[in-house]
Amino acid sequence: MIALPRNQLSAASWRRRAFLRGLLAAAFSGAASAAPETLETAADVEGMTLAPWRRGQLDIHHISTGRGDSTLIVAPDGTTIMIDAGAIYANSPFNLELKPNETRRPGEWIARYAARRLLDTGNSALDYLVATHIHPDHIGDVDPSLSKASDGDYQLTGVSEVAAQLPVGVLLDRGAPDYANVDIRTAPFAQNYIRFVHARLAAGGRVERLRAGVNNQIRLLKDANAFPTFAVRNIAVNGNVWTGRRDECRQLFPSGHALKAADVPDENAYSAAFRLTYGKFAYFAAGDLTSNTFDGELPWRDVESRAAQVAGPVDVAVAAHHGLFDSTGADVVRALRPRVWLIDVWHVSHPSITTLERLFSQRLYPGQRDVFATNLSPANGLVNERLTKRLSSASGHVVIRVSPGGARYCVVVTDNSDESDRVVRVLGPHK
Repeated sequence: MIALPRNQLSAASWRRRAFLRGLLAAAFSGAASAAPETLETAADVEGMTLAPWRRGQLDIHHISTGRGDSTLIVAPDGTTIMIDAGAIYANSPFNLELKPNETRRPGEWIARYAARRLLDTGNSALDYLVATHIHPDHIGDVDPSLSKASDGDYQLTGVSEVAAQLPVGVLLDRGAPDYANVDIRTAPFAQNYIRFVHARLAAGGRVERLRAGVNNQIRLLKDANAFPTFAVRNIAVNGNVWTGRRDECRQLFPSGHALKAADVPDENAYSAAFRLTYGKFAYFAAGDLTSNTFDGELPWRDVESRAAQVAGPVDVAVAAHHGLFDSTGADVVRALRPRVWLIDVWHVSHPSITTLERLFSQRLYPGQRDVFATNLSPANGLVNERLTKRLSSASGHVVIRVSPGGARYCVVVTDNSDESDRVVRVLGPHK
């Protein structure tokens, strides 16, 4: 069981913040029944602790460790969905510093962050843990210094570390149970992950392969009838993309025997993509899908554009593959047209200036937008200063808070330098 951190503020500071929050709640109580989203927006105040999740609210937490991707979704009924739990260990000049600090591993920090959010729901377990694809920055790398698991021959890292700290209801990935479709299954990090999965299966745990096109594999488990407008659609996985009709899919990749060795898709191209909806609110994330076709030579490799086009316009989108040059192409940006873009960053090259150009482009779609990076490196900020200075935030956990019913949402950035969950910026509400 995780021991939750002590708040680093003094008792007097906490009493003062609690008093201020009480005043805010009283001030907006009269409007709560007519416009509950107003109260939730007002509850998050810069300099104060992130307000707790409440029933009916949708929270999407982009967790910033600087060492890989991880997103935690707290659905309106309290169902919890974690997408990825990356863990990179190399301390090279190109990788970012681990946040909050080096005293714990990335998977530990992710699990502790999730545990604080689970407290709000009254639960102590994750309902779903989803791996978009089998890469270290999404499932966890290996290192000789890592601890061994007590229930199998694998190291605790990333996904397996989170699962060791928090019970997980269902593990979903693109290759379970045999991973025959994962070409890099012999890589040390992939072997470690597969051994973790086999140990989980041996212990009676649930593991499923993601299925493209369906909207019932990830669903509300606590009180689905109360929130009928919430849904998660698996838009793409393993080169299969939803057609937009029922649960039908289309396979974009040619058969393996028809491809030259140099043309075989890499692991990123097999990534899973999702569209989450709640009322009028829509959100899109696509792991490390890319839109790179090698300058038009291999058009079938562009799974990302097809996924974005079938997903259609959304309010919030995550720039795939950390905003690198080969992702979030022009067709993707035109199709999604979000008010808010998120970029998950763990390397000095994230994001590339070509991607930033597209995210801010008024030619691809008009209107205001905010772009958030979870942990921009100083070097990248300098090289791409013309555009990085326009970021709405360059460091911190980025939380999308959607009001009950899905009519409005806010973006809340919290401090990633400690575990205080201190709010550093609030934008919105947006319709």
